[in-house]
Amino acid sequence: MTADQILTVEQMRGAEQALIDAGSSVDALMQVAGRGAADWVWRMAGKGRVTVLCGPGNNGGDGYVIAEAIRERGGEAVVVAASEPRTDAARAARAAFGGELLGPDASTYGEVFVDCLFGSGLTRPLSEADLALLSRLALRHRHRVAVDLPSGVQSDSGMLLNDGLPHFDLTIALGAWKFAHVLMPAAAICSELRLVEIGVGVVKGAARLITRPRIAGPMPAAHKYTRGLLAVVAGQMPGAALLACEAAQGAGAGYVKLFADERPPNAPFDLVADTGAIADVLTDDRNTAILCGPGLGRDAKAREKLAIALADPVPVVLDADALVLLGPRLLAERRVATIATPHEGELVRLEQAFDCEGSGSKVERARALATATGMVVVAKGPDTVIAAPDGRVACAPRASSWLSTAGTGDVLAGAIASRVATGVPAFEAACEGLWLHGEAARLCPPSFAASHLASRVPDALNACL
Repeated sequence: MTADQILTVEQMRGAEQALIDAGSSVDALMQVAGRGAADWVWRMAGKGRVTVLCGPGNNGGDGYVIAEAIRERGGEAVVVAASEPRTDAARAARAAFGGELLGPDASTYGEVFVDCLFGSGLTRPLSEADLALLSRLALRHRHRVAVDLPSGVQSDSGMLLNDGLPHFDLTIALGAWKFAHVLMPAAAICSELRLVEIGVGVVKGAARLITRPRIAGPMPAAHKYTRGLLAVVAGQMPGAALLACEAAQGAGAGYVKLFADERPPNAPFDLVADTGAIADVLTDDRNTAILCGPGLGRDAKAREKLAIALADPVPVVLDADALVLLGPRLLAERRVATIATPHEGELVRLEQAFDCEGSGSKVERARALATATGMVVVAKGPDTVIAAPDGRVACAPRASSWLSTAGTGDVLAGAIASRVATGVPAFEAACEGLWLHGEAARLCPPSFAASHLASRVPDALNACL
């Protein structure tokens, strides 16, 4: 599939050049992109007045195409030209626009403002005049649409090149998703996202946007062990492990077993708790995956549990305290998949432990840590990035901001570990668990607790069957 590709600026330029080499042209691609974007603008504006801000490059050319397409449908569209077009395609698009053309000092208002000032290639801050113009027009319209990216955003890193950029109700990606659509802080000003495809082919090495997975139900002859046995290691705070267990039970594993020093008094009746010696229970050859870290603690006993978990020749998911205790020696003999799910503070701790620079975008940092450790890294947060040691990268679509509450990370760890226990390869399991986590949050009412989130994981799984 190509609709889930996330491309860098360089990859996007290469993909467009491949289309041109195959017989298309810049003008033809601009018409496809602009008219596709106009469909979405029309849905928002109807016959309300549309103002399109056009810059000097091909993003501005897209804007002229959008404005003309709105006019052809009987809508009212005016163009504010921040400057003269500087590319042949943009000049041609401007010449074909038959509507009202205003200068940068125009005082106009309307239903929808469309930002086509600068596109994904921007690397420098907007000038004071351009920022003032962008902000003024944004304030004078009821709705705001950014084409490809909001102006003032760095495409590959998701950084904002200017303070005070306006927020947009809709961002229309052209040709492919860009990292700024999913990475903070840019993602926060993009709001709703839509993609207009222009025929871009598969780009080797491209990252991908995590989409709804296809998950098969159990085989007719399945039983609890063939569906996967997940061992969840409890520690000083068993509540975190219980949250992970509930999520894991709903995410597909046939058997979730809690390994604890004693059975938690609030453990549900359908959860098996094994209180035997940790060295015995974690080497049970029926285990298909282990989750270690939620509520583990950081004392000597916690270190022992982590070491034993990592010595088991099955996939291991590490979260929370396990990530603080983790070091190169514990991974030195690992020959089986390991998944780490750090938040920002734990990510920094791992970068220090494994001598990673910790610089660059979140994608670059996750990829560097995955390479250094051999782990699949789920760098979680309001923008979550998954990186594999072989260089693969996937990014999550924005999920509910109500996930910013205690315990939701334990639910995520449980969902991922459950998918691993069913036999799904580590990178794919991380993607599936992350999607289930986001969908469960979407199904929850506002201001939910982690226990509510865990209870909706089965409903999220049902959406994938």
